[in-house]
Amino acid sequence: MPNKNHYPLRKIVEINPETDFRVKIMGIVVDKKDDTIVVDDGTDKVKVFVDLPSILDKVNVNHLVAVFGATIPTDLGIDIKANVIQNLTGLDINLYKKVEELYNKWGVN
Repeated sequence: MPNKNHYPLRKIVEINPETDFRVKIMGIVVDKKDDTIVVDDGTDKVKVFVDLPSILDKVNVNHLVAVFGATIPTDLGIDIKANVIQNLTGLDINLYKKVEELYNKWGVN
């Protein structure tokens, strides 16, 4: 049985609403409204619902973020209800990608 507390890292385009109930995505905030943000990871965009205004206060358009949340199937694909949003502004994305490639190469993901 899968660990219910685990958020596997997914590209938005790879999320399967039938099997991915919780996910972690990383991307750029491209839109921000009252209780939602839209995150683009380069493969697709997803609407992220945020219950706590204090979280939204720390995230702005063009920020790099990691979103940990529950998937919500929709007629057009999926949305995500955020449990945690981590502001990754300042992260060296090229170094991160190199580390991710090594993890994938060694099967440590």
